[in-house]
Amino acid sequence: MRWDIFCQIVDNYGDAGVCWRLARSLTSLHGQEVRIFCDDLPTLNLLASGVDPEIRSRIDIQAWEASFANSGHLVQTPDVVVEAFGCELPERYLAGLLITPKKPLIINLEYLSAEPWIADFHGRASPQTHGIPKYFFFPGFQENVGGILIDPVPTGSLEGSATVPASLKASWALLRPNTKRISVFCYPGAPLLKWLGDLGSLGENFDIVLTHGQLQQLQFSSGHPTPIVALPNNIQLISIPFVSQDEYDWVLSQCDFNIVRGEDSFVRAQLAGKPFIWHIYPQEDRAHEIKLAAFLDLYLEDASQELKQAVTAAMAWAMPSHWLQSIEGWNSHSKAWHADLLKKQADGGLAARLMDFVA
Repeated sequence: MRWDIFCQIVDNYGDAGVCWRLARSLTSLHGQEVRIFCDDLPTLNLLASGVDPEIRSRIDIQAWEASFANSGHLVQTPDVVVEAFGCELPERYLAGLLITPKKPLIINLEYLSAEPWIADFHGRASPQTHGIPKYFFFPGFQENVGGILIDPVPTGSLEGSATVPASLKASWALLRPNTKRISVFCYPGAPLLKWLGDLGSLGENFDIVLTHGQLQQLQFSSGHPTPIVALPNNIQLISIPFVSQDEYDWVLSQCDFNIVRGEDSFVRAQLAGKPFIWHIYPQEDRAHEIKLAAFLDLYLEDASQELKQAVTAAMAWAMPSHWLQSIEGWNSHSKAWHADLLKKQADGGLAARLMDFVA
């Protein structure tokens, strides 16, 4: 089948990351023909860089405006159109669909959520005045919803890979032996400088792997550019360049603890089987707090009371000194959650469930 995926980038990387991972899953694992129409091609192309050229060549990446011109050609008519995260289809593209003899199926691919109510709305029809059938598809962790993107490979299987990607060799050479590693990818609102200062007060050595832009974010955290001099010597900051999606997956697998944000890195952190902080995208109506609480209810369902308190505090940016004593239990829990996640997604996860739903 031919799939058209529409992606408007709201959160810099996460929206593009999900769309790209879905596209490569549909093509490489399910033999589908996929186009992505995106309003920020530089970001999408960066995430897609470093991918096997054969896989990359199967996916047609187009500018958002390109959908205006070729949507009306019968040879280009898709079988399935995916509105990623509720982005509205361009009117000119939709007009082209209306004059085609064979109408596609439109899928409103929603944001990932652990909230219980999504099970009641997953797969529901969304009747449109134009008459083209449209359905809601909710990714989630439970077995009765849309699943998660586990492709191309579960990140945990990368842990034993000693081969450092070429783009990371210079940064990785700075790592100190027998030192804990923490990767950092968070939004500007996080109290990261204070968090790192508290971590340094614990006396242990930590190498902090900062993703692209995080160092500048730290320097501006006080409202104006300033050199970072407040951190103790046992905290080493290592800034890495912008890397492809696969290379970032590798970074997560090589660290002992990960701070992630958005949706794609949130899932990959879980698949790495390591403790992590999810800096969920903050919303003005505080809806993000409900989403985080719903995930923690699921994630910590079988955890001890002590671990529940520690993880909940960490996710709320409590200082490491308040919860780090529970890290060993959190390590074991992360590995168990990873195994259970793969077991529940044994059917192939989101891409496979989407294929079954469309069929």
